[in-house]
Amino acid sequence: MLASQLPALIVLLVLGAVAKVLTVRSGGEMGSLARLGPAALVPARIEVPMLVVCAISELVIATGLLVSTSPIFRWAAVAFFAMCTYVLLEIRRRRPDVGCGCFGEVSGAPVGLRSVARTMVLTGMAVLSLWAEEPGWLVFAQPSWFVAAGMVVLLVLSPELEELADRLRYRAPCEQRRGPAVEVTLARLRSSGPWRQHQEQLTAAEPYDSWRELCWRFFAFERRDGADVVFAVYLSGRRPAVRVAVVNAEDSGAMPVYTPVSA
Repeated sequence: MLASQLPALIVLLVLGAVAKVLTVRSGGEMGSLARLGPAALVPARIEVPMLVVCAISELVIATGLLVSTSPIFRWAAVAFFAMCTYVLLEIRRRRPDVGCGCFGEVSGAPVGLRSVARTMVLTGMAVLSLWAEEPGWLVFAQPSWFVAAGMVVLLVLSPELEELADRLRYRAPCEQRRGPAVEVTLARLRSSGPWRQHQEQLTAAEPYDSWRELCWRFFAFERRDGADVVFAVYLSGRRPAVRVAVVNAEDSGAMPVYTPVSA
């Protein structure tokens, strides 16, 4: 029975770590990380390192709980979730407008009692696991009703499920959604075929201009013969489409005047 707490702890730790890493990699709007959990309580220059350290800590503890019965990892889990409870209480007191960041940007809603209750339950489960004699992998191999009951309790206390449901039901069109950071989009461009086709003809590896239009981000580069090479990267999908156009100097005056369009 005591070991039945381990699967829930391991799953929550791994999901939290993966979500934080994906949030950091996706970048997003300036200051978005400052609205997530522990990053809201530290200076802006260490927001990303703070989330990365949290993710690494979660993965290390989860791995230890999975493969080992060492009390070091069991006590580390107790300390981690107890610290999370304290941090959430501090966020509710000092920054009631930010989310817990437990699962990255999905946990962007203001910290509520359910989130605090969840970390308290996880702390209690971690305390019970101190006396467990089996490693986590053995409990996964021999699941019981206690494991299922613990997961159900945590699901009930997870407001992120409602957030995910709302995103699926009321998903904004691509042109209204926040796109990935410019650096992420540029990295996707540099791994594409059109980039490799024109790379040697460019005068510099960095674009001299970049802008977004609807679901596309454009990057403009100078070519050695004086023409411009403009790449367009689609902002949605794991393997976004990339388009390229070469604009000569005589083409630049094709539309000297733009007609204003009312929004």
